[in-house]
Amino acid sequence: MEGTVFTPSLEGMQHIKSPEGEMLTKPFLEVCKLIMPVIDKFGTAMTLVKTDIGGNISRLEKKYQSDSTKYNYLYNMVKEEVECETAKGSSSCTNGLLWLTRAMDFLVELFRNLLAHPDWTMTEACTDSYGKTLKKFHGWIASSSFTVAMKLAPDRKKFMEVIAGSGDVNADMEKFCSAFPPFLEENHKFLAGFGLDDMKA
Repeated sequence: MEGTVFTPSLEGMQHIKSPEGEMLTKPFLEVCKLIMPVIDKFGTAMTLVKTDIGGNISRLEKKYQSDSTKYNYLYNMVKEEVECETAKGSSSCTNGLLWLTRAMDFLVELFRNLLAHPDWTMTEACTDSYGKTLKKFHGWIASSSFTVAMKLAPDRKKFMEVIAGSGDVNADMEKFCSAFPPFLEENHKFLAGFGLDDMKA
């Protein structure tokens, strides 16, 4: 593998915005997809997260493919649903974007924990980042399932070796943690403008 598991997503981030600074649908979803191999390396501990991310990417992609000109800009989907008063529906693209963004928040927080706490086990890093991000939006059942799954997190040393490839994994992880959050924050800010940022599971 050339570079680390983060290399493709770091390259992809350069294309998320149009020259005018608009969030583009396809490149944003591509970056989310490109981080999936990292999730794969967690094995069963991340099955729930992977399914959730995959489902939300598919939902948004399907909408984008239905009219790639109309939905070239990511937020057009949300604006349309707000106008049609369907944004708060559980199967809406707005809901898909919100949960996809939250799942990415969780991953960023997890990578930050791995960088900041070299002595933590993988389970500790996962549990802490879950508490800071997704937990407050999850009901009791989702929260319990998640807590159990975190106990299945892989050995930290092995995990870091697997994702390192031929590059400097800590440096790339750090780059990812500084370059990706501004896009996620922009999503939250946009959704909050319509009062859509606090929907729970």
